[in-house]
Amino acid sequence: MKPQYTYYSLAIRIAADFGATIAIPALLAAYFGKKFDVLAIALIIAFAITAAMIYKKAKYYAAAYEELNKKSE
Repeated sequence: MKPQYTYYSLAIRIAADFGATIAIPALLAAYFGKKFDVLAIALIIAFAITAAMIYKKAKYYAAAYEELNKKSE
């Protein structure tokens, strides 16, 4: 596989993973927050969970990107 396709594959994987990481907690918080009438609290909790997950995944993908750069050199 050409190196540029490997970068594209990583970029698409990052976009999909981050999109799901942001959307799923927000949707669940909105649903359960509205159902139990605690929407603001649920969204704040979802934001905190999302921030922690994004930070962890960003570190993982940064390492994956650096490894990809080392292989292409």
